[in-house]
Amino acid sequence: MLSRVAPWLASRREDEAPAGISVRTLDGEDTASLRSLAQRDPVGNVFILAHLRTAGTAAPTSGGAGIFGVFDGGLLVGACWAGANLVPVQLDPALAGAVAAAANRSGRRYASAFGPADAVLALHAKLAALGHRAHEVRDDQPLMTIEGPPAVEPHPGLERGHLADFERILPACAAMFEEEVGYSPFLGGREFYSRRVEGLIRQGHSLVHLNEARDVVFKAELGAVTAEVTQVQGVWMNPKFRGLGLSAGYMAAVVQRAQEIAPVTSLYVNGFNTRARSTYERVGFVQRDTFATVLF
Repeated sequence: MLSRVAPWLASRREDEAPAGISVRTLDGEDTASLRSLAQRDPVGNVFILAHLRTAGTAAPTSGGAGIFGVFDGGLLVGACWAGANLVPVQLDPALAGAVAAAANRSGRRYASAFGPADAVLALHAKLAALGHRAHEVRDDQPLMTIEGPPAVEPHPGLERGHLADFERILPACAAMFEEEVGYSPFLGGREFYSRRVEGLIRQGHSLVHLNEARDVVFKAELGAVTAEVTQVQGVWMNPKFRGLGLSAGYMAAVVQRAQEIAPVTSLYVNGFNTRARSTYERVGFVQRDTFATVLF
């Protein structure tokens, strides 16, 4: 397929696709094909596999999120989640232009694109040519995994979050979000983000340590979960407790909890965050790939 695509690249318009290549929104009948495609990399594609595990279908959601499928003839050769974010699935960078054109035609506004770096950066380049300007590009985010027990002693205080502590956990989650992306998750209202945090607590995917004063000392979430892989997100240490050497023990406890669900624990981290990377490596995480995130 790539041999046919390559000669076309130099002369195409942004809204063109090579002969035999088409893009359409997937429906329920495409579910098995999408799952098979994503299973080629269960770690890198944990986001879409977790969605399929929960939703049970590749069809668009009730909220309007869908999945663009890239077809070579009748064969699904790549895909891209298109909801609040764009998330490529086994997408060859040479086909990013066709997906970008479909995303542009949809009229949706996307907060970010994230996933394997080569696909995300190619998608960003094509979207930029169509007028979608990013305010930040994080092009080096090591994707790290650990299998087996952590290399340091887990902190005993970490437990699953409880709804009774929602009003304490939510501000900690919001503080992490604002530190990470530079704006409040409550812009435009609190409801959507609050529901997201509440859902993670209900699922048992919120991990938190509250001290005797009921302050959140540390928290993280399992943002995507399958039977094979969990992906850790939202790692945050209360600023009052930073610099005390607590992070590795808490992350070891996150791994311990995550491995009660699936054997592989994954996360991705900004390449410039050398302190966090050092902590993860100390716990036993190793880099297996590179992600990128584009914030629009």
